[in-house]
This record gives sequence, C-alpha cells and structure tokens, in this order.
Amino acid sequence: MARTTPTQSSAQYESLEAPAKVEALVTEPKADHEIDLEFLYTRDIEFRQETIYFIVVDRFYDGDPDNSEGPNPELYDPSHQDWGKYWGGDIQGIIEKLDYLKNLGVTALWLTPLFEQVEALFVEQAAIHGYWTKDFKRINPRFIGPNEEPSLNKSNEARNTVFDSLVKAMHDRKMKLVLDIVCNHSSPDFSGKKGELYDDGVKIADFNDDKNNWYHHYGEVSNWEDDWQVQNCELSGLATFNENNTSYRDYIKSAIKQWLDRGIDALRVDTVKHMPIWFWQEFNADILTYKPDVFIFGEWIYSHPTDQRSVDFANHSGMTMLDFGLCVAIRAALGQGAEGGFYLVQDVLDLDHHYRGATELITFIDNHDMPRFQSLNPDPEMLRVAIALIMMTRGIPCIYYGTEQYLHNDTNGGNDPYNRPLMENWDTESPLYREIRLLSGVRRFNPAVSLGSQWQKYLTPDVYCYVRRYRDSRCFVALNRGADTTIETVETDFPDGEHTCVLTRNKYEVKDGKIQHLELGSRQAIVLSHVGERAKGKTLVRVQVNGVATQPGETVVVIGDCPELGNWDISKAFALEYINTNTWFAEIPFEESAGRLIAYKYAIWREGQSPLRENLGCRRWVLASEGTVKWRDTWA
Repeated sequence: MARTTPTQSSAQYESLEAPAKVEALVTEPKADHEIDLEFLYTRDIEFRQETIYFIVVDRFYDGDPDNSEGPNPELYDPSHQDWGKYWGGDIQGIIEKLDYLKNLGVTALWLTPLFEQVEALFVEQAAIHGYWTKDFKRINPRFIGPNEEPSLNKSNEARNTVFDSLVKAMHDRKMKLVLDIVCNHSSPDFSGKKGELYDDGVKIADFNDDKNNWYHHYGEVSNWEDDWQVQNCELSGLATFNENNTSYRDYIKSAIKQWLDRGIDALRVDTVKHMPIWFWQEFNADILTYKPDVFIFGEWIYSHPTDQRSVDFANHSGMTMLDFGLCVAIRAALGQGAEGGFYLVQDVLDLDHHYRGATELITFIDNHDMPRFQSLNPDPEMLRVAIALIMMTRGIPCIYYGTEQYLHNDTNGGNDPYNRPLMENWDTESPLYREIRLLSGVRRFNPAVSLGSQWQKYLTPDVYCYVRRYRDSRCFVALNRGADTTIETVETDFPDGEHTCVLTRNKYEVKDGKIQHLELGSRQAIVLSHVGERAKGKTLVRVQVNGVATQPGETVVVIGDCPELGNWDISKAFALEYINTNTWFAEIPFEESAGRLIAYKYAIWREGQSPLRENLGCRRWVLASEGTVKWRDTWA
C-alpha cells in the first residue's frame, strides 16, 4: 500500500510483538515476520459517500494539442466528424477542468482505460475507448506529453508526467481516481495482427503465434446461454486471455499494481462475466493484499438481482458491480414512459436482499455502451428527475460525462458511437449542474443517503416517495414523472417542524412525522435532508453482517470482550441497524479498546425469548488505534 486516502485511516497500529507503535506506513508487503498491522487490518476504502463522474478521455477536453496526432496521425480527426477516430481529449484536458468537476460535486473520476492501445482501425474504429490494449504497463501516448516517457516503470523515479500531475491535482482537491481496466482480452484482428501483447515495450504474446498459451482459441460466442462459451470464447473477435496461464495472471496483476503505485484509488473492471469467478477471487485477493484501501467494481453487462450468476459474482468475487438492473428499470420508467413507471424501480429495489452489499452497487442511467438517457427522452426535466433518483437512492451514483450539460447526439438513435459526443459546454449555471452539486453535498454530509436503509412511503406509476434512514439522520425524496398532483398525506419519518427542500428551497411542515397535502409539480423532485448526530470515536468500525434471518421485533447486536461491546453482557451489546432482510449495519465507536486485539460475535435480541447467538467461538480483530475500518461478516 503506497499511501492512504482521505477516507481511510492513516493511523499507526500497535505491533502484536511489542507495544511500540509503527513509525511509518507500509509501502509494500514485507517478509511474514515483519508485516505490520497497518498492512493486515486495513480492509477496504469507504466509497459510498462518493459521486462518480465517468469520462471517455478522448471526448472530454483537449488540453495539449501537441499530442493529438499520436503515433499514427491517420487515426486523428481534428474536424471531429469521423466518430471512429481520435478527437484529441487527453489527461491535461482533465486537469484543466478539475475545478469545474469539483464545483459540480464530483468526488471521484472514472476514466476510460489509459493503457497503450493498438494504433490501427478495426471496422473503421480506432481504440478511442481504450479497450484494445497493446501494453498494460504503458500509458497511451495520445494522453500524455509528446516528450513524456509512457513506461510506468521507467518514469517511476521522476514521477513528473502529466498523469502524475493529474493524480496530485485530484488528491489536492480530495478527489479519487478510478482506473478502468480490462483483464478479459487484448486486441482484435488488425490486418492479420491479433492479440500482440507487450510488457513495457517487450513483446510477450501473440494470438497468431501462441506457443505459450496466453490466449483461448475457441472462436466467438455463438450461444449466449452457454456459460462455458461466455467465459471462454471471444467477444466481438477480441483476443481472449487464457486465465489458466499463470504467466498471464502474473503479468496482469503486476501491471495493475504499477498503476496503484502511481496513486490510483479505485478500479472499474470491464467484462467480468466473461471470466470465471475463481480468477476474480484470486485477482482481487492479490490486489487488495497489495493495496487494501482500493475500491473495486465490475461490469457484468445487464446484471440483475434475478440473475443468480451475476448475484453470485457480486457476493463472492471480492468486488461490487455496476447496477444494470436498476439502470434498465429507470430508463424504462422515466426514459421510455413504461406503463409500470416507478413500480419497475421499486421491483428492483425490493430484491436488494439478494446482495450482500446493495448499498455499494454503482447506480447510473446511461453509459458509453448504450444510448444516452436524453436519446430516449429529450425532456430535460425528466432527466433531472432521473438524476435525483440515482443521487438519492441506495448505491453509489455515477454520472456520464456531459449529462449536466444535457449532452447527447441522437444519430442512429444515439447508439455507439453517437453516445460518445465531444464535450463542448461548461456552463456552471445550468439547472442540472446546480442540482448535482446540491445532491452531492447531501450524499457527503447525510449518512442516511450513503449508509442507510430505504423505505417506500408512497408509490404509483407516476409518483415515488421514499425515505433514507440511518441512526437519527433522514432523507425524504418525492419524485413525479407525470402531471401536477397532490398527495393527501405521506409519511416522512422526520422530526416535526419546518423542513426546506434542498433543490427548490420550498418549505414543508412535518407534523406527527407526516406532510399533509404535498404538492408535486410535473416532473418535479423534492429532497428534504435532516442530519442527526454522527457516530464519533477514536476508532470507528463500520460493521456489516449478512445472511441472518430475523423476524419483526428482532435486532442484530454485536457482543465482545471489551466495554464498547458489553464485555460479553448481551444486555449491553451494540445494536445494529436494519438495511434489508440480508444486511444489518452500524458504526461502532471505540475509545478504551482502540488499538487492542478484541474478540466478538453476533447475536439477536428477541422480544419475549432468549437471545440467539452465532454458532462459533468468536471472531478476532486488532483495532486500529484511530481512524475508520470495516468488518464484513456473514452470520455463522
């Protein structure tokens, strides 16, 4: 682990062998007898309060015209008319727009892959998207300065490339950088060349001369219902890696570690359904051991909570994933005017118990592989309703670049490549720009939105009201896709009194926890936020337990051998909060026991019955002496 992030503890940890504190953070794993507790017990980064902004680098902003032609000038179109060629966007362009993004409320940037790509056309398309990698250990020269060294290895000492400048500029603004990676494949057939792969400039594999078995050779997928074909055959003619080859696995993991060393905070992983889950379990275990404070999410195209394979991936792969199920429901309800309306959205949310971490799914309404939302419905007011929904519902929202400026091109229905237009407008006064900024602030400061449960309060095809709830923090959301309407009464779970809408500044009176005669304008969103007292402690443990079956009136608790957990007195155990029927969660503050080795287990308080305890001896954890860590457990 090269460094810590603003949301991750940078505390020193007590040694198991001696009471002296470690004097510096670990930068890399040591021999077994030397590994310190900073390395062992920092599990993962907290990402739920983030607002992600997804950028197709080539289409965002050209900050350095000198690199636009790249190694092959024939692939660059300065007129921006050929949608299959490069248009000049680069890393310097992102740096120059960081303040624009920061002011928008963006806290994390997901960039399309930055790896060096093949420099040729395939079906009149260059690799502007970044998914036809030539060398995973080099930066695409089209994105850096003409005289900069693209090798991650050779520039390690200087660390003065434009990429390093981006990392520093983002971290100075307390923003996180998400690198898009693809482990499934390299490149398609370009004039007889296919899958030529390099290790920092040295050729190591070739699909057409694959003497060391780096690739599968089973042809393209012909039956998408056959799991074996999906995992082993080619996707659109792309050279598909043989994950059974240990040399390949060592290469791809070592490459990603070099990027992590340069300051990457999170990984978005492409095409995860096309590789077996054991590969991802090994990959994530290795990456998270190397850098425990990295957040990882995958793309399982059109995943859904009723698709058991995608659910198993989300629960057992070691990473979370993009929430295609919710995306499709929102696009149908708000983009296509489906008769079921908001019932379609609630139907997906009602299945959250299938996941062990529904609050960490990445929510979105469009991306680079589907028509933009406004190609489905050009009404800017409906777009604002859709954005309010993903910003305030459970999960981590991801905004596709330009959405805040109503960017879309409807040629061919807005399908690829017309869903990747050039970003040209930077209006900081657009209504949606303002609203994303306001809602991002609610996400950061109200733990009910980032951490809490979600409760439907009113539902019709046209109107959806729900409450986010955590401890004594609340967020009430009312959305209307239809005509003006009035709700006679709706529960808010808010304290009585006057509350102000974050978006409109209109005031609403709550009495007995309810709003009477709530007026909702056509295609309007109302967001009320009430922030209670935050959990505070020398060490804060974010506890999540899954797989426990509870009945109404039952409460999951944590007991243990320390005062904060009741010293095994179950009447003094720490109570968790219900998120859904599969997940209980809480933040437990530790003071007296910070820095100690503790034992704990879970139990259930049951009204009128004896408590029910887990069937195991105990769990053990060495608490950080300060900061925030996580426990992720499954009921035993």
